[in-house]
Amino acid sequence: MTPASTPDAPATGEPSDGGVTDEELAAWEAQGSPDGSSRTRVVIAAMAVVAIMVAAAIGFSVGRLSTLADPTPTTTSAEAGFSRDMQVHHNQGVELAMIIRDRTDAVDVRTLAYDIATTQAQQSGQLYDWLVQWNLPQGSRQPDMTWMTLPTLTGASGHAHGGDTATPGSTHTPGEPMPGLATPAQIDQLTAASGLQAERVFLTLMIAHHQGAVEMAEALQPRTTNATALAFTRAVIASQQAEIELMTRMLDDRGGPVDLVD
Repeated sequence: MTPASTPDAPATGEPSDGGVTDEELAAWEAQGSPDGSSRTRVVIAAMAVVAIMVAAAIGFSVGRLSTLADPTPTTTSAEAGFSRDMQVHHNQGVELAMIIRDRTDAVDVRTLAYDIATTQAQQSGQLYDWLVQWNLPQGSRQPDMTWMTLPTLTGASGHAHGGDTATPGSTHTPGEPMPGLATPAQIDQLTAASGLQAERVFLTLMIAHHQGAVEMAEALQPRTTNATALAFTRAVIASQQAEIELMTRMLDDRGGPVDLVD
């Protein structure tokens, strides 16, 4: 990840890591979610409301991070590493959602994509602001995912799944791809598809992408006491697990997952 010398926010209109500009996302948001109605849309709309409420609660707590209970994280801390890497992860989620928007007319898929794009863009902004609040650079000279190999607060080594003891065989190697991150070839596969095939590729990719985000959130939990970070991880796990279940049903209705290129 390229080191950043200052925590200044990128200028409006510059593309994120996923190549999506602020104007593109704002234009889609201004249009509102796609027209049409279905049971799936109602479910997703309700989830979006919950996500917004959770995001508001998290945002309210920003600025209360440097307390006796929550010391300011250092640049090599798990909290800082998570903030940087989850921004990259979320930005790709926005990119995938923007791609499928233009390749399907299915209301349920477009509504899901709208929810993912707006929610993950907002959460990425929160993570950016954490680093600003902590006066830490947005980039690091350490390889991606180094924070995931740090010992837990109880001294366990390796990557623990939602607890404070490491799971055998689950240790992440610094510099390896982030869990669930789509490869450039897989993004090209989605870009080249259309209609039903694009929907299946998108859902296959996004299920894995959400599973990776849950894995990262679970890995931070035993490595921090920061109340805001813990609240954020719980919100990510709850919302993305719910969407994984939803997307699995949507994918089953469309014939199941596709074989992805490497």
